[in-house]
This record gives sequence, structure tokens and C-alpha cells, in this order.
Amino acid sequence: MRKLLTTLFVLCLYNVGYADDRPNILWLSAEDISPHLGCYGDPHAITPFLDSLAASGIRYTNAFTTAGVCAPNRSGIITGMYQTSLGTQHMRCQAKLPPHIKPFTTFLRSAGYYCTNNSKTDYQFRAPKDTWDESSGKAHWKNRPDVNRPFFAVFNFVGCHESGIANTSKYQSVTQKLTAEQRQDANSLSTFPPYYPRTPAALEDWKRNYELITALDIWCQQHVQALKEAGLYDNTIIFFWSDHGVGLPRAKRWLYDSGTHIPLIVHVPAKYQHLTDLKPGTTTDRLVSSIDFGATVLNLGNVGRPDYMQGQPFLGSEVPPARDFVYGARDRMDERYDIIRMVRDKRFKYIRNYEPLKTYYQYMNTPEKGATMKDLRSLHDAGKLKGAPTIYFSKHKPVEELYDTQNDPHELTNLASSDEHQEILSHLRQVHIKWVQETKDLGLIAEPILIERESTLGNQYDILRRNDDPTLVKRISETALLASEGVKAKTQLAKALLDNDAAVRYWAATGLGNIGKPAASTSKQLKSMLTTEPSSVVRTAAARALCMFDQTDGALPTLVHELHHGKQWERLHAAIVLDQIGKKAEAVIPEMHKALKPRPDLYAGGKYVVRVINRALNQLENTSREVP
Repeated sequence: MRKLLTTLFVLCLYNVGYADDRPNILWLSAEDISPHLGCYGDPHAITPFLDSLAASGIRYTNAFTTAGVCAPNRSGIITGMYQTSLGTQHMRCQAKLPPHIKPFTTFLRSAGYYCTNNSKTDYQFRAPKDTWDESSGKAHWKNRPDVNRPFFAVFNFVGCHESGIANTSKYQSVTQKLTAEQRQDANSLSTFPPYYPRTPAALEDWKRNYELITALDIWCQQHVQALKEAGLYDNTIIFFWSDHGVGLPRAKRWLYDSGTHIPLIVHVPAKYQHLTDLKPGTTTDRLVSSIDFGATVLNLGNVGRPDYMQGQPFLGSEVPPARDFVYGARDRMDERYDIIRMVRDKRFKYIRNYEPLKTYYQYMNTPEKGATMKDLRSLHDAGKLKGAPTIYFSKHKPVEELYDTQNDPHELTNLASSDEHQEILSHLRQVHIKWVQETKDLGLIAEPILIERESTLGNQYDILRRNDDPTLVKRISETALLASEGVKAKTQLAKALLDNDAAVRYWAATGLGNIGKPAASTSKQLKSMLTTEPSSVVRTAAARALCMFDQTDGALPTLVHELHHGKQWERLHAAIVLDQIGKKAEAVIPEMHKALKPRPDLYAGGKYVVRVINRALNQLENTSREVP
């Protein structure tokens, strides 16, 4: 029925008569920048054009992304859906959309808009053919065959991506035309975050970030000038936004404001002022999520949005009440899992760490290449790192984090244990749990299980929607929470080992392993699972738990078997456990070396597994083997 209704919805769009005065809509999107703009009060920013755009438009101070990294977030932008509902939450996964869920541009095109994308997609699913009129490096609103046809055009600036900071040649290329007056002095940047070491290399990274943003400012001006020269400026609503925060450690990939708080500026020409109750030059603290962007464009174009869409419009006619909360999720980042969830109102932020036994700075190949991360790592290893930066090398994370972003904008003081903040902590905790259950958070299902069930259903979206188990969502979310509750949850976790669903059993075994030796009374049950459990990833979780009890005899062979014979993500889970248990894996070092051979049948030859095993062997053998 849902598919039929969506099909009828799309077909009806072809038959709706639209006036010719619908607005053109232009998106100027940036990569990897926080609100380091003059109009946001940054004292060092050199962004005169974007400042002027904000002065004549609407500046949103509370715009947030649903992830601290590009691809999961972009999947949400193009569909208006949380990545954790679609199955696009893991970085560099390749999900499949159910037939009734489509990119929002499909509906725009059906309503007569000419839609172009220049040129980044990175949706983590194969975009349907009717997503764009053109998506390429040559795509442009100028290419529309009928100049009277309204357009929706996206242009993406790649220059300020984290690689523009880390790669000197790219940085020099992007900023080569900046004048001396547009350059920055690294040593005078008072906005340098307290969670970085004040080293020359880290200061240089911070300086580069500002200069790349200045190059972005010039690029934006050129695109708007093109509208003016074509006589279209007064007919075009312009959006400027970033896909997530700055491309540096503890920002990109993270759910702190440094990773999810973005600039959002919307210019609405006088002709379309009736589409907003906000006057030009207005600053608003309305909460906006990145999944709202598509719904807002549909609303501005007078195009109805499908009922499945989780995003909601913040401009146009009949705008719903503003959000009370925005949400975010962190899942697998390349070769490392770290399941984290976030909910935020205008002041307080709640973070739930579902895997608190993992350190903040798990070793990941891509971010480790940056100069700031290299300095953080080397100073820590030398015992010379001091102050706030040391927090993120703690062996464990707190289960819950609570921040007053008004009084603590860098989110350094965790208020979760503060007596005077228990009411807000409890409230946001419940808001978080409600969101996880209502949106049917797929990130709480281990990736190998998702892949297996996707092969049966055809997509992951339906895994928690097309089943005959009405309490499954609740059982998964509650067991995932119990997994980090410590010894008090032992009895419930032991009971959950008997659950009829592997997703629940996975968290039960994981939770018992988190408890460690105080949960060793469950070892008989866990040992039995090494041979009787049908799910590979649950067997791996059981083996991990036994290793945490110092009972490695049966556990290590199980991990080695999964490492050699498992599928892509099953192998990665086993590799991560071998890395996590440290010296307990010494007996299987020869088997770990065998796992370094690429597997042509796996994604990129199983490079994520190779990276993790290389890192584990480096630690075990005290070597400096290069991680590819």
C-alpha cells in the first residue's frame, strides 16, 4: 500500500498546474566547515561575500547535521531521512533504497523543475536514474532546455575538505589566488580549540582551515554573480550550507558541535518574501536538521512531500512548528565501529556511548594522516600531552555525556554526574530512547546481520518494519542500553542470550564482555554459543566476552576462524576484537599475519581488515609496520 500511495503521489505531480513564478533554488554546499564565518562572529574569518549574503538573508544559528561525516549525512539530505532509518549509517557502505523511498529531487522533477548536481553524490546508495536531469562536473542551471523552466541547482565546493588541510599541494592549489590581506597568521588565531596541542603543525592546520574558507567565499560570490548576470538573482532562493563540521580531529566524524554544527544562510528575494515570516537580515535560533533541507525545497517549490519523509520544512507555506530537538548518529567510520547517539535542544546536548570501552581516538587510517592528529598521537605516546587534549586518549568513554553548550561551547565539562542536571539528563535520555525506537535505528543492529537480512528483504529499511515480531525494536534498543550498564545488568543480559533474534543476542554477549570477570558465571553459556550460535557476529561477541574473562582457549580459535572464513564485515568484527584484546591475542599472531593477504572477493580486498590487523600486530610486536 505504501508503494502504491507513493507512486500515485508522484504521478499526480505531473497533472498539477503551476504558475511560472515559482522560485529557482540554488544550493551552494561546502565540505568540512564549521561556522567559521564573520557573520557568525568569528573574529578571524575573512568571508565578506557570505557575510553580505547573511546581511540580506536569513542566518540560522542552530543548524545541525545528522552525522559528523559526509556520506551518511548526504544520504539523509537527499532523501529527507535519517541514515539510521535507511541503513546508510556506516561510512562507505552501499545500501539499497526500498522502491517507495526516492531522492526528493525526483518529486521536484516530476513537478517541472530542472534539477542539476555539480557534482558530488556520495549517497551510499545507487541513485535512481530519475534523481537528476544532469549530475556531472558540467551540470549547470544554464543547460536547461527551456529558460522559463524553474531550476534547482546544486554546486559543491570540495576545496575545504579535510584533505585540503592535510594535503599541502591541495591547500596551495585551492588558495593560490588569495592575496596577502586574505592570509592568516597561525600564531594569532585566538579561536584555536583547547582540545588541540598548540604545536606549529596544529596551528598551521587551523590557519589553513580559515584560508580555505576564504577561497570558498570567493567561489560562492562567483556563483551568485552568474545569477545576477543572467538576470535571475531576483528570482532565485539561495541556500549556503556545509555537510558537517571542520575536517580535524574531535570534529569531523564526531557528534560534538565541532562536528555537527554548520553554517546555514538562506537568501530569499523580495519577490518571495511571502514564503517566510523572517525579514531580510534576520538571525534565527530555530533548530534545523540537515534532513530538513529537502523538505524545505519541496515546500518552497509548492511540491508536496511524501508521508515517509522525516525531514520537515522550515520555509515556505504552512511551515510546521519548529523542532524541539535535533539528533545525530555515529556508526562505523571506515575500519572502526563506535556506536554513538546524540540529541540536542538549543542549549543542552546528550550523548550516549553504546561502546564506552572503546577510546575516543581509535586508530583510523584516514584521520591519522593529518598533522594535528599526528601531533596528538606522538605527544601522547611520549607522555607530553597535557590538559584538555588528554581526555580523548582515555581508555574508556563515559556511558553518558551531557553538555551545557551555552556556558561550555567546546563541550569539555561533562555534566552527566552533576546533581543539579539530573532532571535534564533524564529528560534527554528518554528523548533519545524514544527517537531510537520510533525511527527504528538500524545502527543498533550489527552490520553483518543487516547485510544478511538485506539480502532477503532487498533493503535494510524494512528490516525493522516488515517482520512479525512487534517487540523486536524495543528489545534491541533496551539490550543495547543494558550492554553499557555494568554488573547490575548481568542477569538481564544473560537472559537476553536466549532471545530468538541475533541482534539482541549480539548486544547481550557484548554487554557481558563489557562487564568482564564479574560476569564469568555466564561463561558456560557463552562457550556453548561458539559452536551452536548460527550468527557469525554473535559468535565473535561471545568469543570476545570469554577473552574478557581470560578464557581464551576456545575463544581465539573462533576469532581466527571468523577472520579467515567470514564475509567482509564478519571478518572486520573479528579483527577488531583481536586488536582490542591486546596481548591475549599473542598466541594467534601467525594467523593474524595470514589475514594480511588481500581477498579479491571482498570490498577493496578487505582493506579495512588489513588495516586493523596491521595496527594490532604493530602493538603486539612493537613494530612500525605501515598501515595501508
